[in-house]
Amino acid sequence: MALKDITLGQYFPGNSLLHRLDPRTKILAVVLYIVALFLAKHFFTYAIMFCVLALSISLSHVPLKSLFRGMKPVVFILIFTAVLNLFYTPGEHVLFHFWILTVTMEGVVNAFFMVIRILMLIAGTFLLTYTTSPILLTDGLESLLGPLKKIKVPVHELSMMMSIALRFIPTLIEETDKIMSAQRARGADFESGNLLQRAKSLIPLLVPLFISAFRRADELAVAMECRCYHGGEGRTRLRQLRYATRDWAVLAFFLAVALLVWVLGRFGL
Repeated sequence: MALKDITLGQYFPGNSLLHRLDPRTKILAVVLYIVALFLAKHFFTYAIMFCVLALSISLSHVPLKSLFRGMKPVVFILIFTAVLNLFYTPGEHVLFHFWILTVTMEGVVNAFFMVIRILMLIAGTFLLTYTTSPILLTDGLESLLGPLKKIKVPVHELSMMMSIALRFIPTLIEETDKIMSAQRARGADFESGNLLQRAKSLIPLLVPLFISAFRRADELAVAMECRCYHGGEGRTRLRQLRYATRDWAVLAFFLAVALLVWVLGRFGL
């Protein structure tokens, strides 16, 4: 897996319907999507969620290859999850049994649905960062968490930290790739040897990466202080968030999908 395959935190500028939505709408829509996805239990409800995801991807105009590339880092997690569900799900219809390993029909179905759920969950959340700039994402989170300010929760600071973390993921990945290329040019080998040897070979990579990360954090802190940054109190925004008709329509659609999946799940569909 190449480091360039990690696309979490990247933003793809565009003018699609998803790009034009209010960031609060997209955050709430993703929450409703996740709820509906966890309420889905059978083929029919999963088919509904797949259609919703396909429609969202089509409206976002995000290249499919970017979504597929972003899935590569979670292949190990998918395989591990599938194996656990495959061998450790009890059931009446035994398909295979060897020593302490038992594969049942229920385990196969459960493993399939779990992998599909994780893939659809990642793809749906990726669309949020792909179509929303870090600044708008910060404003949307701060607005949605605004009521917590009454109980002295530092909403603006929390939103800012989350936004900065997302913003610097691609930067750190690019920096890591450059350091790995430089160390390989000096004869470093990151792929051969056993697990302990591979861990030791990462030391020449981690040390300069941590130094670079701390240097960037210090430069960012100095830049914010020079601009008189002092948290959320009294701050204004360049762009004021306002709901449009399309935002209400999208929220109503995702709410209806979540309710539909819940009702169908009650009937065993």
